[in-house]
Amino acid sequence: MIGTELLDDPRADPALVGRELRDIARLNALFGGTRAVVRELEPFFEGGKQETWTLLDVGTGLGDIPRAAAAAARRHGIALRLVGIEVNRTAAHLARRADNGDGAPLAVALADGGALPLRPGSVDVIVASQVLHHLPRAVAVRWIAAFDRVARRAVVLADLRRSRMAMAGVWAASFGLAMDHVTRHDAVVSLKRGYTKRELDEILQEAGVRTAARYRPGARIVAAWSPSTQS
Repeated sequence: MIGTELLDDPRADPALVGRELRDIARLNALFGGTRAVVRELEPFFEGGKQETWTLLDVGTGLGDIPRAAAAAARRHGIALRLVGIEVNRTAAHLARRADNGDGAPLAVALADGGALPLRPGSVDVIVASQVLHHLPRAVAVRWIAAFDRVARRAVVLADLRRSRMAMAGVWAASFGLAMDHVTRHDAVVSLKRGYTKRELDEILQEAGVRTAARYRPGARIVAAWSPSTQS
């Protein structure tokens, strides 16, 4: 693993964790993190009609991304029941309290993405945004394989594309956005830990998933697939 980030430590100072998660939510909204996930989900939502699905968000942070997914699903007549998991107790507490006024409640549990206490095919959609780069490669492979077993309709992975230009950009932007110095440091480390398309493709292949990664605006990289097509 490259460097150390605040959110790697489940015992990190709760005040710092809260500030960083709020900064990350802003970065997601401003620089494509939220849109990258929603864009990958929308093709799966298009076939739904007046249905209720479950969405599990692994490493949910403040829950901003699953709530944005719920808003997108409603436009297609789908109601999402949202569940987030977190290894960080402070993050889980803050995600439960967060409310963006869109009427999409989020249940949050303390859990590890590699040890999901769920049966195969028991969740409609699994999302993991900016989670994989916190894991050693072998662990990321195991998590992705687990997601593929547990999800019934779709899995969406979204992470960061390694880019020196993006590192410089987020460092500069953090001053203008008055972000915490810890976020500034961790944003650069996160991008250093990011993936190229070739790297993420290899990880997907090792996990037994036959899909290809794609770059998206804002130094993002994504992969999405329907587990039903894997057999």
